[in-house]
Amino acid sequence: MNYDQVTKKLESLKNPKNVEGMARFGINPKNTLGISIYVLRSLAKEIGKDHKLALQLWRSGIHEARILAAYIDDADKVTEKQMDEWVADFDSWDICDQVISNLFDHTPIAYKKAFEWSKRKSEFEKRAGFVMMAALAVHDKGASDAKLKKFFPVIKREVMDERNFVRKAVNWALRQIGKRNQNLNKEAVKLAMEIRAMDNKTAKWIAIDALKELTNKYHH
Repeated sequence: MNYDQVTKKLESLKNPKNVEGMARFGINPKNTLGISIYVLRSLAKEIGKDHKLALQLWRSGIHEARILAAYIDDADKVTEKQMDEWVADFDSWDICDQVISNLFDHTPIAYKKAFEWSKRKSEFEKRAGFVMMAALAVHDKGASDAKLKKFFPVIKREVMDERNFVRKAVNWALRQIGKRNQNLNKEAVKLAMEIRAMDNKTAKWIAIDALKELTNKYHH
């Protein structure tokens, strides 16, 4: 399928009613067609991997075309420049999460980017850093505990960022690393206790919410 065929197909699937529902979940309604993730996934299967088409779809600025781009792009062909450009374009949490956990976390520089983006000022760029940590904790089966533990100081550093999409991602990273195995669970619980002791409302929320899940995982 070429660019024109794909954009026509997306246009034919649009559902304005869905856009209203998505907006209620905090999804940016701008340039959004209201097509479900499941429909986009099956369309991606039909198209197959196509790096060039992915880049074209991203440039269209259409919300669903961008999610589709993440599904059909080839992680081996993704450059650092592309990653930085796309991340700077993130304007919605769902695009951030789909691109990171379906594409960027499979690139050789995923860890480097997690550290880098976690220091960014922009809400969605910073979120991207922590979503990357959460995604790597789940998808990078070969990663050592020590490699994932390097994210702990970064998590601790950012627990006072009260912006919704940042604090939720910081919490998510902590939970996913702590659910990976018993050893990391113990370390994550220890970290969450330290964070809970901080005199900060956001930090306390992140810690208490994470502890609910982490202490259930291995301590019945």
